[in-house]
Amino acid sequence: MDYTIFILALPLLSFLILGLCGMKMPHKTAGLIGTFSLGAVAVLSYITAALYFGAGRDADGLFATIIPYNICWLPLGETLSIEMGILLDPISVMMLIVISTVSLMVHIYSLGYMKGERGVQRYYAYLSLFTFSMLGLVVATNIFQMYVFWELVGVSSYLLIGFYYTKPAAIAASKKAFIVTRFADLFFLIGILLYGYYAETFSFTPAETVLMTAGGIIPVALGLMFIGGAGKSAMFPLHIWLPDAMEGPTPVSALIHAATMVVAGVYLVARMFPLFIDFAPDTLHMVAYVGAFTALYAAVVACVQTDIKRVLAFSTISQIAFMMVALGVCTSADPHEGGLGYMASMFHLFTHAMFKGLLFLGAGAIIHAVHSNEKSYMGGLRKYMPVTHATFLIACLAIAGIPPFSGFFSKDEILVACYDYSTMMGIFMSFVAALTAFYMFRLYYLIFWGKSYYEQQLALYKEGKSSHEPHKPHEAPATMTVPLVILATISVFAGFIPFGEFISSNGHAYTIHLNYAVAAVSIFLAIAGITLATIMYRKGTSSLTVSINRNLKGLIDAAYHRFYMDELWLFVTKRIIFNCISRPIAWFDRHIIDGTMDLMATLTQKLGTWVRPMQSGNVQSYSVWFLSGALILVLILIYFV
Repeated sequence: MDYTIFILALPLLSFLILGLCGMKMPHKTAGLIGTFSLGAVAVLSYITAALYFGAGRDADGLFATIIPYNICWLPLGETLSIEMGILLDPISVMMLIVISTVSLMVHIYSLGYMKGERGVQRYYAYLSLFTFSMLGLVVATNIFQMYVFWELVGVSSYLLIGFYYTKPAAIAASKKAFIVTRFADLFFLIGILLYGYYAETFSFTPAETVLMTAGGIIPVALGLMFIGGAGKSAMFPLHIWLPDAMEGPTPVSALIHAATMVVAGVYLVARMFPLFIDFAPDTLHMVAYVGAFTALYAAVVACVQTDIKRVLAFSTISQIAFMMVALGVCTSADPHEGGLGYMASMFHLFTHAMFKGLLFLGAGAIIHAVHSNEKSYMGGLRKYMPVTHATFLIACLAIAGIPPFSGFFSKDEILVACYDYSTMMGIFMSFVAALTAFYMFRLYYLIFWGKSYYEQQLALYKEGKSSHEPHKPHEAPATMTVPLVILATISVFAGFIPFGEFISSNGHAYTIHLNYAVAAVSIFLAIAGITLATIMYRKGTSSLTVSINRNLKGLIDAAYHRFYMDELWLFVTKRIIFNCISRPIAWFDRHIIDGTMDLMATLTQKLGTWVRPMQSGNVQSYSVWFLSGALILVLILIYFV
């Protein structure tokens, strides 16, 4: 499989061509270069998956771990070095499929969405860099290579979120994302260095003899690494960057949320899962608790947002938290005895990538039609956008967990794993799943049902109460609707993939068995959430909605403002970190460090001024100084000798 190097080389080459020569090309040419490059990557990824899984399992019942390409990039001593290469195993091959599929859909979709925008060449260059970075991350052969591409993902997201660099909000959002994730990545780097020093390797699978001596430090290192993953995957309280990241183009949001940046943290925990389960089970369970709280927090906030992309952003935070919980509730490496969550997490990562990409691209088509992100400019769009309506509904049913759509099967496995861990965790996550169904169908009804903003404005125009004829919503062009249909089709059928036959916690084939009790509860709660959303929002604002808004005004306002987490972070950074830490350090730097250096310079200058007459260039002066010095030396010698 030496050809797999082209899976990385093609998007990198596309980035270099578009970055260096893109401005000399027409927009369409730049878009086609980026799209065909990703098309080739997708084909190679599917070929790789077919050959890899088609080769079957070995005598031990495991798929082979293949490293078709590997070089020593940086030797650090006799036993430690940093290598760069390509690692193919079940989860990395699965991620190649996820990334290449969603990225290709985003590239095709962007041909229509970004038409007429300035800087399309730059946009496609950034997309190629983003895809290259994530592909390099998932096929990394060691934790340090993962970190290198991890940081490239951060740079790429900064560039794409701030693509509209003339908008202050976009610039602020890109800086916020960069700073928050860099803060988390500092802990990730410290964890990597601790791990490398004590394990004497950066490999994902250190030798058992080394691990026995380094076992005490492994939980600390893994905990620090998880903080980095929590930053990338927007876990509470490091989630604050993700909702603001919506300032970038909507296809970028689809790429970040569905297949790249936010799943990096989940992939990190999954990649290090053997070490977590063997040496740091308590740290792994802490991942579950952080994920559970994040899932509830994000779901509650999503219930009251009015910006369509921010609803989806908090939905992503909640669903990524589901994946973290699934990994965290594992108690062994055997899927039959406490390890089901690993497979469930990876299964949900796969299905979520498809229907969340569909939701964001659908949101882009809606925004493209009404020129606004706010729900108040929508309503009744099912009549004007039938394809977008149908595909968006499929995605809503999938994420709500309604059979036979894909989200039902993957989320059901997560809930089973949660109930196996503890009844309370299962009940808690089932409640969050019900909230998911509610807020997604609240969004669906606000967009496609109720009163049409267009028709209201048209009536005002015809009555002479408005001087501007409103823009009639229309279906998106084929370049945008075709990706919607493809992702919708995958979202319908992906749940029937025997995922456990390919990926499990111990590598052996696992046959998924539907737990009918958990499934029945899950379906009932999903239908209950959908029913409540239907009653409250299908015909616009109902009396029940008004009553709830009045009685729970304080809670709703707090949730709308994200429970003031942004304000809390600003208080912590400005009032505490800046005033109590940064300012004293700055004072010490200016007055002690700089003062010491300034004093040394002043003394040197004074000394130079004092000795300057000795170097006047006057021979008579030199003679006087010479004789005086000689006389002083003679007197010293006489005195001491």
